[in-house]
Amino acid sequence: MTQVLELDPESPQQDAIKHAASIIRDGGLVAFPTETVYGLGADAMNENAVRKIFEAKGRPSDNPCIVHVASRGMLDRASTGINSRAELLIKEFWPGPLTLVLDRKPEVPSLVSAGLPTIAVRMPNNRIALELIQAAGVPIAAPSANSSGRPSPTTAAHVLDDLAGRVDLILNGGDTKIGIESTVLDIKGDPPVILRPGWITEERLRSVIGEVGASASEEDLRRSPGTRHRHYSPLARVILVEDGQTQQIEKLCVEYLNRGSVGYIGHSRLSINSESFYPIYLEAAADKYAHSIYWALREIDRKGPEIIIVESINDEGVGASVMDRLRRAAS
Repeated sequence: MTQVLELDPESPQQDAIKHAASIIRDGGLVAFPTETVYGLGADAMNENAVRKIFEAKGRPSDNPCIVHVASRGMLDRASTGINSRAELLIKEFWPGPLTLVLDRKPEVPSLVSAGLPTIAVRMPNNRIALELIQAAGVPIAAPSANSSGRPSPTTAAHVLDDLAGRVDLILNGGDTKIGIESTVLDIKGDPPVILRPGWITEERLRSVIGEVGASASEEDLRRSPGTRHRHYSPLARVILVEDGQTQQIEKLCVEYLNRGSVGYIGHSRLSINSESFYPIYLEAAADKYAHSIYWALREIDRKGPEIIIVESINDEGVGASVMDRLRRAAS
């Protein structure tokens, strides 16, 4: 049975943090909020505990986990190869939604990194997460706390929907602030390469370390979670409409309504009036889409439509990370 504890996100109850930390140290699983999405955490130094993450999520064994740390000492315990560029990025963006791909220390089980010699590490900007990691005293491996392939969880209820009975404890710290996963940057190369776009944009990275590349090679993408397997998908089929006018989107919705029920997520208001049409309207700003898109996909999925039609947003800045998730959901 999965226990759920509600915590004050600004001042987490210490008895709950200590209880969660003891579960981590004993090899159990704890779902907890970060600033991006909820993570499913286990002791990153305990191979059996990490294996439970893969089993609970149904996660492919070749999909690496991000390791979360709360101090420089924990970072040094898990990884090496922290060059001058990494130091600059850590100073500028940690704690925050930036994951760095570094060399993995041999003490960290290879399962964490899907057998690779590298490791993806970040320091979350969430008080519950940081206090949990500090109390546990170990780096915590934590991919998103959802069934593999589903939209990432941005509330404790989403975690419970997917993982009830498969996780020991859920720390409910309310809605996550950002709503999409961290940027993943391979800092080992020259120039460093973005493996997964996220909240920290290419422009912001360039302002700190200069040239940054982007790679879509299979070999590079293996080092990052969320890049190769089916991800972020609801049960219903997702159709992403890029650069469509409102009339075109409405015509497409009506076409599919002739075959069954249709969900719609977008910023353009449609004049469709049907009991089989389930719209959720979002503001077109990238941060608004980022914060709500996973929630919206899950909310519409509950109504059981055959199709969910999603309107695109501007593919610049943070919008690039939102569109990356939507393209994968519709793939």
